Amino acid sequence: MSDTEFPQNLLADSGEAPVERRRRAGGRGADRSARRSTGNSKYLNLVNTMAKSEVLTPDALDAIHDASLTILEEIGMDVILPEARQRMKASGADVTPGTDRVRFDRGLIMEMMASVPSGFTMHARNPARNVQIGGNNLVFAQIASAPFVADREGGRRAGNQEDFRKLVKLAQSYDIIHTTGGYPVEPIDIHASVRHLDCLSDIVKLTDKVFHCYSLGQQRNIDALEIARIGRGISAEQMETEPSLFTIINTSSPLRLDGPMLQGIIEMSSRNQVVVVTPFTLAGAMAPVTIAGAVVQQNAEALAGIAFTQMVRKGAPVMYGGFTSNVDMKTGAPAFGTPEYMKAVIAGGQLARRYKVPYRTSNTNASNTLDAQAAYESALSLWALTQGGGNFIMHSAGWSEGGLTASFEKFILDVDMLQMVAEFLTPLDVSEDALGLDAVREVGPGGHYFGTAHTLARYETAFYSPILSDWRNFETWTEAGRPTTYDHANRVFKDKLNEYEKPPLDPAIEEELDAFVARRKAEGGVPTDF
Repeated sequence: MSDTEFPQNLLADSGEAPVERRRRAGGRGADRSARRSTGNSKYLNLVNTMAKSEVLTPDALDAIHDASLTILEEIGMDVILPEARQRMKASGADVTPGTDRVRFDRGLIMEMMASVPSGFTMHARNPARNVQIGGNNLVFAQIASAPFVADREGGRRAGNQEDFRKLVKLAQSYDIIHTTGGYPVEPIDIHASVRHLDCLSDIVKLTDKVFHCYSLGQQRNIDALEIARIGRGISAEQMETEPSLFTIINTSSPLRLDGPMLQGIIEMSSRNQVVVVTPFTLAGAMAPVTIAGAVVQQNAEALAGIAFTQMVRKGAPVMYGGFTSNVDMKTGAPAFGTPEYMKAVIAGGQLARRYKVPYRTSNTNASNTLDAQAAYESALSLWALTQGGGNFIMHSAGWSEGGLTASFEKFILDVDMLQMVAEFLTPLDVSEDALGLDAVREVGPGGHYFGTAHTLARYETAFYSPILSDWRNFETWTEAGRPTTYDHANRVFKDKLNEYEKPPLDPAIEEELDAFVARRKAEGGVPTDF
C-alpha cells in the first residue's frame, strides 16, 4: 500500500476469527526473526511509573508495623529446624530452651531489615531475559504448583509431564511472561525422588528465562543450584555474584516456619540466591478475620523470614511476599480477586516500600472455568498489584480454580490482560508529533482522520491489538458461529504451541546437564518414603 492509499480494512467487516496481532515495525516475518534472534521486545523490561495507591494513612501504617513487631517480641514464631534456631540465637534472638519458640526484639528485626538490598538483578541463561527486581520494575511469572491442568478438550486432569512441558513452552513463547514461577503444573507421573531433576532440566532446555526451585529439602536445593549453574554455563563463584535462581518460602501460618522452608533459606541465601518470603494468610482461617489483623500477621511472619535471610548472609537478595485474602465464611473456601484481597495487596505494597524491600504479590481468581468471574477477579487483582507497587507477580498467567488448576485457555487470557497492563503503564507520548496539530490543520472542522498522513503513518501500530477480543459486528460474528473468548483462547494456545521453537542451548551445556541429571538419578535422586 502506498502512503496515499486509504486503508480500507479500518472500516471493513471481516469474516475471519480474530487472530493474535502484534504491534510491530516491519512485516510479520521480520518481527518474528527479530524476536527469536535477540529476544528484543517492548514487554521484556516493564517499569511502573504510576503514582502508587494507598489504603493506609501514615498513622495506620505505623500501627500495623508496631503491632507486627509486638507479635514477634511477645508471641514469637515456632521455628521447626534446630540449625535455624541456633543461627537465630547467635544473632540475638530469644530461643526458649526445649521448644521451637523464638522471639525477636524489634531492634534486631530492624537491624536485619537494614541490610536487605532494595533492588537486584536475576540472571537468565539468555542475558536479554535478565530481570530487574525492585524500584518501579514489574516482572510477571507464570502460574506455579497447580496439582491439576485443564483445557477444553481434555477437561480437568491430574498434572503430568506432557502438559508440564506444554505450559513451559507457552511461558517461553510470550515476552510478557518474564520468568517461570515453578512447575506450572505438578507432573505426578514423574516419581517425587527425581521429579525436580527432570522438571528443572526441561525448564533449562525449553526456556531461556529465570526459573524457580522448590525448597523441599536440602538436596533438592543443592541439585537445583547446580542445574542453574550448568544452564548458564558459569562457575559457582560467578553465580554467587549473579543471582540466577529463586525460591518461594511460605510461612506455615499462623506463626510457624517449617524445616524444609528454613533449610531452603539457608541453602539459597548462603549462596546469594533469591528468596521470596511469602506468608499465606487467609483472613478468618489462618489469620484474624479482619483484613487489618491478617495484614499484621502477614507482616510479622514476613519480617521474621526476611530477617533470617540476613542472619544467614547480610545483603542476600530477598523479596517481601504478600498473599493475604479472605475465605468464604459460608464454606471456608479461599476467595480471590475480592475487595479485601485488593486492600491487602495495596497495604502490603506500602509495608514493602516502608522497609525498602522488593514486593511480591499474585494475579488470582477463584473461578472454575474461563468465564466472566475469571476475568473480573483477575482484572481486580491486576489493578491492585499494579497500583499497589508490586515488583514480582507470581501466578500471572494460567491460574484457575483458586490455584488448583493450570488452565491453557486462562493462560492466553492472562497474557492478553498482562500485555494490556503493560500498554496502560507505557507513558503517554506528548511529543510535538504526537500532539497531531498538523493533522488537525489538515482535517479542519467536520472532516475525518482516516486518510491523513498522520494516521496512515501510524495506523498499524497506533493501538494495542488484543489477542482475544472479537470486534466483528453481531451479524458477522453470528455467521461465524458465535465463537466465545473460550473458543479463541483454545485456538490460540494450540497455534502458539505449533509455532514454538526451542531457544538455542550450547550443546556442551546440554551434554553436561544431561550427565548431571543421569548421575543424580543413578544415585536415586532424593530419598522418599514411597
